[in-house]
Amino acid sequence: MYKTQAETLDFLRHFLGQLNDTPDGREVVLCAPFTALSALSKSLHGTRVKVGAQNIHWEVEGAYTGEISGDMLRELGVRYVIVGHSERRQYFGDTDETVNLRLQRAQRCGLIPILCVGETKQQRSAGETESVIATQIDKGLVDVDQGNLVIAYEPIWAIGTGDTCEAEEANRVIGVIRKQLKNPEVTIQYGGSVKPGNVDELMGQPEIDGALVGGASLEPDSFARIVNFQ
Repeated sequence: MYKTQAETLDFLRHFLGQLNDTPDGREVVLCAPFTALSALSKSLHGTRVKVGAQNIHWEVEGAYTGEISGDMLRELGVRYVIVGHSERRQYFGDTDETVNLRLQRAQRCGLIPILCVGETKQQRSAGETESVIATQIDKGLVDVDQGNLVIAYEPIWAIGTGDTCEAEEANRVIGVIRKQLKNPEVTIQYGGSVKPGNVDELMGQPEIDGALVGGASLEPDSFARIVNFQ
């Protein structure tokens, strides 16, 4: 929940010019609050940066105050949508079942969902990392097309805490996730205190295909450095 429309446009003015030498095969997506999506979409038309949203409801329309539909997002030029982020699960009651419904709706609307999975500090300490994530994957991906999907492993204990999961451990867990999928080619990202100072090491891991960036994406120079990882 950052950036007004004016702040979004100011961000773009400082950010886009730093992508001139970004490798062609590298995909960049900005997942913004709903109020910024229209301005973002218009400003990014014709650029290499795609637009994503932060949530989607599972119904086409209805009396769901405060929610947003896939058709509403698609009309604004949105291509991606984050589903099941840990903050949605922790603060707003998302379950594996509602996450699954949101994933299905996103795909029916022609959007590419980014499914977030991950464990809490207590679950990791109890040795439950693999079982927790396996359950999230099993329940989340019922009737979901794995050919139109991104998964983000975001250890909840590493989000906004400054405690980044060690690169080798992130790589290991993502490898475990990949083995659980029917489609091993699914793009799997790491998210959790990704910063300019650790992105090169994280992206050097063989199982990690990308990064889901939180706080470090709010400042254009910081995010550009992450996008342009070496």
